This record gives sequence, structure tokens and C-alpha cells, in this order.
Amino acid sequence: MIIFLGKCVQNLFASLKYTFSGNTRFCSVISQAAAISYDSLIISLVIVFVSAAVIAIQVSKQFLMTGAEAYVGGSIAIVMIREIAPGFVALAIGARAGTAISAEIANMQVTSQVDAIKTLKIDPVGYYFSPRIIASAITVPMVVLIAELIGILGGLVVSHATIGLHPARYINSVWLWLSTKDIYISLLKAFIFGILIALVCATQGYETKGGAKDVGISTTKAAVLSTVYMLIADFIINLIFYL
Repeated sequence: MIIFLGKCVQNLFASLKYTFSGNTRFCSVISQAAAISYDSLIISLVIVFVSAAVIAIQVSKQFLMTGAEAYVGGSIAIVMIREIAPGFVALAIGARAGTAISAEIANMQVTSQVDAIKTLKIDPVGYYFSPRIIASAITVPMVVLIAELIGILGGLVVSHATIGLHPARYINSVWLWLSTKDIYISLLKAFIFGILIALVCATQGYETKGGAKDVGISTTKAAVLSTVYMLIADFIINLIFYL
């Protein structure tokens, strides 16, 4: 994993150099943004909504029994924004779009398309990596922001349906508990997760050698590695900002 991390860092610097040289095409970034985040939007929102609903079911009754039902909204909002929304959205996008990135680049590698790019004196790392990294870094925070709103609304609906909590008390609790710092940190997490998804999956695909069987193996490794690196990054960010 350490060697692979070093390759990821090298590819990131190569992609940044390629981008700042003005070689990245805007249309490629838009195309990758649609493939990475827009196509993953519905599944991400469904996962976050269901997660918020489950949390609301678990905590609402317990809060009601202790007379603390006024804090349901704030509790759900904190959990959603600090952890659930950025984490679950990144995992959903990584499972759907990240594996697609790895499979696509791995297929290009085993069919010698990467070598063909090199003969044209084009840096294949910059050409393949930079649009995906830029698109993922920009659009994953957007999806996370929408997911946070959907998650909070999901908690509102379920808490109202289960314990009859008035929406005004729920929203008031959210406003009291929530701070702009939490939103900024969640967007920072989403930004870093977006970079990791594209970078790790693209690197794994780029390192693929062999044939069709190896493409499948590489895709599985990309899903596992991107998840592991995101969890490590999540731990480090929480350690820095919430310790």
C-alpha cells in the first residue's frame, strides 16, 4: 500500500503539471463530471435518506422516553453532516464511478491504447487522470451538500411520523446545534474523497498488466483501495478538526 501510495502521489503531481500547463480540455472535465457525480446522484441520495431515516427511528423513541425529543433534529444533523453524508456519498460514488474509471483505464492499458497516446508525445497520466480528478474534486462536494439537505429532511419526516415531533422543533434544534464549521469540514472531506476516488482508481487501472481477467482483478482492487484510503483520510480529518 505504501508503494501504491507513492505512485498515486507521483500521478497527482503529473496531473497537476498537465492541468496548469493548460492542456486539460474543459469538455473532458464536464463529461467526466456527468459520469462520476451526476450519474451517481440518485443512488447517493437514496442511501443518505435511508440512513437518516434509520437513525431517526433509532434515536427518536429513546429521546422521547427521556424528554429530550427537542434534540432529535440537532443530533441527526450533526451525524449527517459530520460523517454520514460525506462518507456514504463517497463510498457510493467510489463503488459506482470509481470502479468504472479503473476498468476503463485498465482496458486502455491492456489493449495498448496508452502506448498509442505515448507515440503522439502526450503524457498519458495527465491526459487520462487530470479531467477525472478535477471533475471528481469539484462535483463530489456538490453531491454531498445536496445529500446533507436530503438527510436532514429525511430525519424530519421520520421523526414526525414516528413520535409526532413538530417540524418547527426539529428545525430549531438543527439551527442550534449546527455550525458553519461542520459544513466547511464536510465539504473539505468531500473534496479530499473526490480526489482520492479518481486518483486511486485511475492509478490502479493504469498499473494493470495482462488481459481481460486482470482488468476485473484491478477493478476489485480499486474499489478496496479507494475505500481504505478514504477511511484513513476520514480518520485523519476528524483527528485534526474534532480532537
